[in-house]
Amino acid sequence: MAMEGLEKKADMIRKRLVEVSIQNGAGHIAPSLSCVDILTYLYYQEMNINKDPEWEGRDRLIFSKAHGAYGLYAILSDIGYIDSKDWEDFYNGSFLKGCIERSPAHGIEAGCGALGHGLPMAAGVAFGARLQSLPYRTICIAGDGEMQEGSNWEAIQFAAKYKLKNLIIIVDCNGLQAMDTLSDVLSPEDFYKDLMGKFSAFGCEVILCNGHCMEELQQAFRAAQEPLLQKPKAILARTVKGYGIKAMENVTKFHFRVPTKEEMAKGVRYE
Repeated sequence: MAMEGLEKKADMIRKRLVEVSIQNGAGHIAPSLSCVDILTYLYYQEMNINKDPEWEGRDRLIFSKAHGAYGLYAILSDIGYIDSKDWEDFYNGSFLKGCIERSPAHGIEAGCGALGHGLPMAAGVAFGARLQSLPYRTICIAGDGEMQEGSNWEAIQFAAKYKLKNLIIIVDCNGLQAMDTLSDVLSPEDFYKDLMGKFSAFGCEVILCNGHCMEELQQAFRAAQEPLLQKPKAILARTVKGYGIKAMENVTKFHFRVPTKEEMAKGVRYE
């Protein structure tokens, strides 16, 4: 798909995400919006998948930032892995939960309600693929806030030790966690530089990009496929929490809060 087509698809996913979430009173809209472009690029351009969500040769996506899964649900519905009625009834009787739960038949590889668990699982899946000489990649989307969990760094050490070049970690770097900023909670003032240094020190190849730019996402994944890189890759994607709803962008109070009609009237970035 051309870059313009990917951008239009991302806007469609954003619009649908917001409509369903507001209609059903689902609160984790802001953390879901920050990674819509990343997910759109992965599912419509990058990942090796087909019509069967359990196809053995598929790339595995472990969605670790489980509170921000609404965009993933919207995409899985759009590609036919989740029935449209289940997505429309999300948070209102559907099997889909506010924190993502494993359902391989619907394209959901892992349940990650407890933050910090997705990346360790992804490292294990990647290691299993290598042991079996299977060609699929394992891609893990993590939040920058959950990177404070020690289990993540144990997993990264494991991945570096065993040279898991088939593991790609994407960190949704929006700079906010729950109801505050990373810098105010635990990270040094420059949280992005802090993550760059840590991933590099722990043995990852670090790649930087704008998580809302399809061209930069494409360049980042091309760099991650460099055959000489015999190590796990960490793509640090700069994003905006709440991206797409102007009243919500970079505003900490919207971590779990449905916007009002007045706030929505301030404008959106999609058609």
